[in-house]
Formats: sequence, structure tokens, C-alpha cells
Amino acid sequence: MSPSHSIEVELKFDVDAGLPAPDLNGLTDGCTVGEPATYLLEATYFDTADTLLAKNRMTLRRRTGGTDAGWHLKRPSSVPGGRKETAVDFGEGSDDVVPAALRAQILTVIRSAELVPVATITTDRTVTTVLDAQGTPLAEFCEDVVSAESLLPGGGVNRWAEWEFELVGGDAALLKRAKHTLRSAGAREASSVSKLARAIGTQPHDDLIRALPKKASALGLVQYDLASHRDDLHAWDPLARENAHDAVHQMRIAARKIRSILRSYPGVIAPEMAAPVADELRLLGEVLGDARDREVRLATNELLLAREDAPADLVKALVDDERDGHQQALKALRFALSTQRYITMLDDLDRLITAPIPGPMAERPARDIAADAVGGAYSRMVKAEKKLRKYTPWSPEWMEQLHTIRKRAKALRYTAESAAPLNRRALDRAGAEAKKVQTYLGDFNDTVVNRRRLTEIATDPSLSPEAVFVLGRIDAHEESRGRRAVKKYRRAR
Repeated sequence: MSPSHSIEVELKFDVDAGLPAPDLNGLTDGCTVGEPATYLLEATYFDTADTLLAKNRMTLRRRTGGTDAGWHLKRPSSVPGGRKETAVDFGEGSDDVVPAALRAQILTVIRSAELVPVATITTDRTVTTVLDAQGTPLAEFCEDVVSAESLLPGGGVNRWAEWEFELVGGDAALLKRAKHTLRSAGAREASSVSKLARAIGTQPHDDLIRALPKKASALGLVQYDLASHRDDLHAWDPLARENAHDAVHQMRIAARKIRSILRSYPGVIAPEMAAPVADELRLLGEVLGDARDREVRLATNELLLAREDAPADLVKALVDDERDGHQQALKALRFALSTQRYITMLDDLDRLITAPIPGPMAERPARDIAADAVGGAYSRMVKAEKKLRKYTPWSPEWMEQLHTIRKRAKALRYTAESAAPLNRRALDRAGAEAKKVQTYLGDFNDTVVNRRRLTEIATDPSLSPEAVFVLGRIDAHEESRGRRAVKKYRRAR
């Protein structure tokens, strides 16, 4: 069965066993409640022996009973108060084996570790549905009596009662009213964020992201930045596998920023330790880049064709074939993210952060080494801009030099952003300046790449004359867009 995704937004309360539930009729204008339904839920929770999932605020369970029997993975969400849930129904395969779709979502956390049962939880649940005036579900109110057994060494059995109020179609206002009503009825703030946390105890999160001291060392700054972007890489990994909106792009940026830090601060971490990680990140960036570039090209082609009455053979060449290529690139990306090579790179990156071999520059003040790094990157960008004057505008050499300037601007931007925790305005201004250059010349580079692809397609002898004509019009649009981008760059500089 294919996985389903949802955002779980709920309130959780501790209550005394047997506490009567309040009347939820009229919780909002015209709302009523349905007939209560009772279920017996039996769940086994899985984690690594050292509870890596729990430490990263994730839960993985196999549950029977109720209306959603199957495997469930819950992890943090960007939605305030919400958690992202991925569910896989029991299917034709073994119901006792963690589904591959869920294992892929947690690979960056568990790596090569084995998943083992860490707790069993049985819940006697009574569910009451809150309905609007038209009978549409707004929320579910659950009265739970829980019996949990920790399977970890030294674990025991625990029993308690709790209430949950989960939004189905309601809004934050309904959640606020429910919170007031349930507390007035005797509910208390939940002592744990989840049933599993209460069963096995809250697990400490080994979070290396912390505020830098005012007199941080160069090594401290590099560790801080690497940890931040490492966490971004972990967060976008499962979303990139799903091809979620902008996920491949953001994961690519995270990988680029880690490489940029390792390049921008040579001598802070011993090169024999930093270089292999940088090399692996470069290869990862190429795989991510292929998927991202095809994604951008596809979106651009669809937009360009929307303005034209394009024949079918041109639609196939610009959209259908590009979509097929994008799917192949995503398949290659998912494979790359599932290899031992990728897992080893993640392990090596963790060691760079937690146990780096200091280089000769490690103890220099962070403010000094950051200023040197940003200053050097700025000088390289300006030098590339001066070299542009040697070439005739719009010549191949001139356009290639614009590409070089764009890459230098990107390096400057990432280096300046790595110094952001130091709160130095001059470095922030350099980064903002570089961002403008990168944006304008990035837009120009997109048109160059796209026009090159249009030229390749136009050479296909099987293409209809109508398609070739429309290709010419599209190419003219792209040329005009590129010139506008360069004009913006020139004004900015």
C-alpha cells in the first residue's frame, strides 16, 4: 500500500481515571457530537537500542484496532503544534516488517542501526466526533485508558488516563475553545508529549545547535554552522525522497552550504578529515542538481508553452520528455540516498561536528577568521567582475565570465551567511550584495541553459515546421528574459 500523509494537530491532557467528559455540544456555533465509539488499540513501538528516534522527536509504531490499523511514523512538523504523520496500511507483504517507505523516512537518523521493539501500549479508547451544523467532522475527542510496558532495560509497566482532542476539519479557534472547556472539566497539562515518551521516559535530544559565546573560536563557529546545515540536510532528506515542494532545492542548498563552510575556512579542521566529506557532498550535490535542474526546466517550459499554441510534438519534447527525465532523476536520487556510501558520509559529517581534528587555525578568534573568509570571497567576486571588461558584451567568453561571477557571488553569499551568528553588519551587507548578484545572474544562467536545450531540440529532423516556428518564438522570449536579468545586474553593480 502507498503511504498517506497528514498533519496531526491535537491537544493532550492528563486526567483522573473515570473523570466524566464534558458536554461538547455547542463547542462552536451549531456544532453537535456524534455517538461515541469504543476501540481497543494495541501498538508496538520501534526504535534503535539507544532510542535515536525518540531523541529526534520521532515515533514509529505498528498498531492494530481502531479505524487506522497499520504502521505509523510521526515526526516534527513546521505547522505550530502539529506533527507530520505518515501511515502505511497493512498490505500483501509481511505486516511485521517496517515498510520500506517508512524506513526511508528515518534513514538519516537510524543509519545502519537495527530497529527493535521498545514498548507495547494498549489503549481502551472512546471516540466522540465533533460535527458542524452540516454534519461535517471538525474534531475527534478521545478518552483513553492506557497501559504501557517499556521493553528497554530496566523498563516497567505504567497505567494512566488521558484525553486527546484532535482537529479533523476545525481551526485554531475551535482548538482554543476545546482547551478551555476540557481544562474546566478537570483536565491537566499532559506530563509527556506522547504515550511513548511516558512509557520509556523522555529521551534527551543531543542538540549541538546552541548560541555561540561572544569570544568563539574559529572551530566553534565552524562546528555551529556545520551542525545547523547538517540538521537542515536531515530535515529535507525525507521530503526530497517524496519530491515534496522545494525539498530537492533546499536539500541541495544545505549540502552546498556545508561544502562552502569547509572550503571557506581551510585550516580550521584538519584537511584529511574535512576533504573526504566535501568530496562526497559534491557528488551528492550533482545528483540533487540533476533532479533540481530538470524540475526548473520543466516548470519553465510549461510556463513558456502556456503562451503558445504549440503542436503535440513540441509539447512532447519540452514537457513530456522532460517530465520523464525528471522522474528518472528522482529515481536516481532516491537510490543515492539509500546507499551505504550516503550513510557513511552522514557518519563522517557527524564526526566533523562532534569530534573534529583541529587544524592550525582552529583557535583563531571566530570574528577574525570570518572577516578574512568573507573579505577573500568578496575580492574574488570583484576580480571576476573586473575581468568581464576584457570581453565583448554577449560574446561566448563574456557570458562564460558572467557564469564565473555568479559562482563567486554564491560562494560569497554562503560564506557571509556562515558568519551571521557573529552579528557583524559589514559581513551581513556583503552577503546581501552577493545575493542580488547571484539572483540576477542566476536568472540569466537559467535562460542560457534553457536556450541551449531549445537549440538541441530544434535540430531534431522529425520535428514539425510548426514546432520549429514556436521554438523560435520561445527562444526569443528567453533571450529577452536573459537580457533583462543582465540589465538588473548591471544596475545593481
